[in-house]
Amino acid sequence: MSEPRLQRFLHDQGIGFETIHHARASTAHATATSAQLDDGDLAKTVMVKLDGRMAMVVLGADRRLDLAALGLATGCEAVELAAEDEFAPLFPDCEAGAMPPFGNLYGLDVFVDDSLSDDGEIAFNAGSHTELIRIPFALFEQLVHPRHLRRIGRIAH
Repeated sequence: MSEPRLQRFLHDQGIGFETIHHARASTAHATATSAQLDDGDLAKTVMVKLDGRMAMVVLGADRRLDLAALGLATGCEAVELAAEDEFAPLFPDCEAGAMPPFGNLYGLDVFVDDSLSDDGEIAFNAGSHTELIRIPFALFEQLVHPRHLRRIGRIAH
């Protein structure tokens, strides 16, 4: 696998970032545990279809996406989770389900739950199930230009 698009982009921009290596994990909770992070300190990327258009939603690993709230916040009538076979081909440089929340690098709109901006940093999958990247949240906003949404994620119990 070649260097993922995200790392190339960060290197090309001269952006410093922290890489966190961890044991292979395929769920957000398992990833956070393996990387010794609290669930709320790890951002997960959820792929959705908004009125048939693929998009990314970024929220804390301690949260569940509220599709009805997402529909209200975006003004979209048809809101559904995307199936892996629908979105995996969009990320040829990433392991399935480990795509970073940089939809701008893949031609996708990015929506971020406001709760993530409470912390000064954001940690997220770096294209594999064994590596995370952590950068300041303000830098993430500057690079991605996500649309902020309120109350689209509910604390998972």
